[in-house]
Amino acid sequence: MRRFPRSAILIAAAAIAATPAGAALKLGAKAPDFATRGAIAGKVMPVSLRESLRKGPVVLYFFPAAFTGGCNAEAHAFAEAIPQFKAAGATVIGMSADDVDTLARFSAEKCAGQFAVASAGPAVVKGYDVALPRAVQGRSVTTRTSYVIGRDGRIAYVHDDMNPADHVAQTLAAVRKLAR
Repeated sequence: MRRFPRSAILIAAAAIAATPAGAALKLGAKAPDFATRGAIAGKVMPVSLRESLRKGPVVLYFFPAAFTGGCNAEAHAFAEAIPQFKAAGATVIGMSADDVDTLARFSAEKCAGQFAVASAGPAVVKGYDVALPRAVQGRSVTTRTSYVIGRDGRIAYVHDDMNPADHVAQTLAAVRKLAR
């Protein structure tokens, strides 16, 4: 049996981990409608895709888990960019498999009360194909996938990357393109 050096195995594992999960929803696909509970500025509220689309395009970004390094940074970046998203007519909704109580604290502390974060139940996770195939610290988590959904309810843009760095810039550019 051939043995591979440990370094080669680690490099291969890192490459697999860095590979986007491959969002199932393609450009032009109908976005699955949902109604769930979420929070903004620490206050629990209903969150509905249909209601949000009445105001304009929606940036629906899935993040693995509240109060983790990458998710904290991404939430902060979205919070800082909310005035730009609003200027382009878009609503931002963060989604994770976390419970509503956790998201209420996260919305106040990490999202600076600037946008809603909502609980993505199993049907939403499956509908958007964002389930991470493995649990993290015993919790079900989602991939880091951002969708821009046009007012027509169709997917206008997808950014599927576990690195949180480009989600805000990429989705903001897509929303601005829709506004033209």
